[in-house]
Amino acid sequence: MLPLHIQRDPDTLKLTFSFDEDSLLWQLKDGFAPESEIVYIGSLKVEVDASEQEEVAQKLLEEYNCVPTFIPHDLYKKFYGGFCKHQLWPLFHYMLPMSPDHADRFDRALWKAYVSANKIFADKVMEVANPEDDYIWVHDYHLMILPTFLRNRCNRVKLGFFLHSPFPSSEIYRTLPVRDEILKGLLNCDLIGFHTFDYARHFLSCCSRMMGLDYESKRGHIGLDYLGRTVYIKILPMGIHMGRLESVLNLPITMRKVKEIAERFKGKKLIVGVDDMDIFKGLSLKLLAFEYLLQLYPLLRGKLVLIQIVNPARSVGKDVQEAKRETYLILNRINEAYGSPDYQPVVIIDRPVARYEKSAYYSMADCCIVNAVRDGMNLVPYKYIVCRQHSPHFDENSARTSMLVVSEFVGCSPSLSGAIRVNPWDIESVASAINSAVVMKEPEKQLRHEKHYRYVSTHDVAYWAGSFMQDLERASKDHYNKRCWGIGFGLGFRVVSLSPGFRKLSADCIVSAYKRSNKRAIFLDYDGTLVPHSSIAKTPGPELINILNTLSDDPKNVVFIISGRRKDMLSEWLDSCERLGLAAEHGYFMRWNRNSDWQPGLVGADFEWKEIAKPVMELYKEATDGSSIETKYSGLVWHHQDADPDFGACQANELMVHLENVLANEPALVKRGRHIVEVKPQGVSKGLVAEKVLSVMTEKGEPPDFITCIGDDRSDEDMFESIVKNAVANTSEIFACTVGRKPSKAKYYLDDTAEVVKLLSGLANTSHPKPSNNPPRFQVTFDAVF
Repeated sequence: MLPLHIQRDPDTLKLTFSFDEDSLLWQLKDGFAPESEIVYIGSLKVEVDASEQEEVAQKLLEEYNCVPTFIPHDLYKKFYGGFCKHQLWPLFHYMLPMSPDHADRFDRALWKAYVSANKIFADKVMEVANPEDDYIWVHDYHLMILPTFLRNRCNRVKLGFFLHSPFPSSEIYRTLPVRDEILKGLLNCDLIGFHTFDYARHFLSCCSRMMGLDYESKRGHIGLDYLGRTVYIKILPMGIHMGRLESVLNLPITMRKVKEIAERFKGKKLIVGVDDMDIFKGLSLKLLAFEYLLQLYPLLRGKLVLIQIVNPARSVGKDVQEAKRETYLILNRINEAYGSPDYQPVVIIDRPVARYEKSAYYSMADCCIVNAVRDGMNLVPYKYIVCRQHSPHFDENSARTSMLVVSEFVGCSPSLSGAIRVNPWDIESVASAINSAVVMKEPEKQLRHEKHYRYVSTHDVAYWAGSFMQDLERASKDHYNKRCWGIGFGLGFRVVSLSPGFRKLSADCIVSAYKRSNKRAIFLDYDGTLVPHSSIAKTPGPELINILNTLSDDPKNVVFIISGRRKDMLSEWLDSCERLGLAAEHGYFMRWNRNSDWQPGLVGADFEWKEIAKPVMELYKEATDGSSIETKYSGLVWHHQDADPDFGACQANELMVHLENVLANEPALVKRGRHIVEVKPQGVSKGLVAEKVLSVMTEKGEPPDFITCIGDDRSDEDMFESIVKNAVANTSEIFACTVGRKPSKAKYYLDDTAEVVKLLSGLANTSHPKPSNNPPRFQVTFDAVF
């Protein structure tokens, strides 16, 4: 919604507008630099006839810097009242549609309306935004796929998103049929904000479990690596507008209301609650706890009053009606059982309540209770604290006090360390907490109040907005230092962002260089490069064997496969490749061809550390279901690809630290790889194999003038670095190529193993292998390949 009040003039029938100073969007401006121009894009609270839309749009842009979206009424009803309020809102508050009576089942028509509404927002944004210079800040779950449409229009758009509701745990979120589209939408942002770490943790867990994305803390900021882009996560609860509240408290009408409340409830302690009428605010649970309190502590009867202000429901449905019915049932029961002609235990105000009236009740209440079973943030406690600090009821010299009873399932709870936190479902403990708040000594109340006021006054809405914008600027500052291009269609669209010199390896370019060269060195990884990681059968197929034979039989070529696999596996799988060089276990074992013996890379290596490392790995294997240990001659590998993703990654981190500690004084290296933790001897790497091969070729007087190296994981980065560093002066052609578009020391990339094999077959087709009595083993034509 746009931050506007809208009325229709009864005389002219024209719409009139004014800024809504209580709107979050209006208050955000205080956090931005004074010279910033702010444009608001959103919906209006009234339907505007098509004949008026152009005039209204022009007026709003010129006078209020507002751009209305004018979503058609039927579409808006399905978008907001349908998908947002009856599907996303319940799900994000942990309510699953287990039956038609419990919640609305997923409706594809409502989802289409959600997509259409987000597209309309995207069109309006691009009408007024300059993506090269402007920052775009999207708010809340209503617009979670808008970033995809914006990123599609401009790859380098500076884009932030803040979620004002909870983000559910992965077990809940994964039930959403359009879960991937929404996750990808959010990941098209540069910065994603959450009120609490719990919400951020749930989002990160979903990214890990559903998309295989890893995250890490980068200088205090959490970052997700996504296709070469870093998507940053911001955790900061929203604040309130201090000046707005203070100005309301100073109004004469507020002071009169304070005086009226003081006279009406003279001699009584007041507890205030302000909640929407919906099933997540815990109204009935609050009343049950209050009922139990009066039953348990008879002395409080006649002295304690609960003032419950009920805001109008934001949506309609049977769940709201049921919540209202139950609330009034318990309310009437309490007042009948414990009330009297001059005492009403619970006073409910179920009507629109002006800000001055709420502020008056806040300032007079001894305690405020927020008992929601799930709430994204809830600013009621913050407002209560400020109103108590500036209450017109107190004179200037009197000490200020306040007490809070806050549900632990509310977003503001972590920031209020002096509040009494409760489980709203535990009625007895909530009743006990209210009693503790009421009977607490004044000095203790004063200390808690001072602590809370210090936090709330320094973390207001301006601080929140300014902090988010500062992080958004930092998150998007590298946009023009990288090459960006879009991939995918529709809601699957995303942007790959990589270094300017990083590009796809052209077949024509490498084949041309291959033909011109006189001596060549070719280094290939195995898993993930020649054979897909996803393939269950890891043995090479006939086509790959033919390609490797043709390349290695060419007298101009020295071809090596450098793998982390054991030597017996490589010997068996590649036995038919007579002249192919092999390096096993990341280069600890090496042989130049099938007829030569395996030679250890390190002479006299000490492996006593394996006796220390293996029991540690066994411990983690037993504790992590789905994990396994692979024993190599030169090392040990702990695999966790079949374990729970989150638990496996957590255990891998712990295992890394554990092994590094116990092996601190041993000649061993602990490394983390793709779903593995490996321990191997120091001085062993794929890069050293490449270095040795190039050195031997140079010593023989045959330095290579063409070097190609292709690999897919972290261990292959050593090779990329090594071939550049150790290439001799006359080497004019070097092709370091990674598999997959990702940050790498390689200059080139290929998308997958199929492209690698296709490229190698093109090289093989131009090779001239040594004559053989056997018929030609490679008969793929160049045109068929490329």
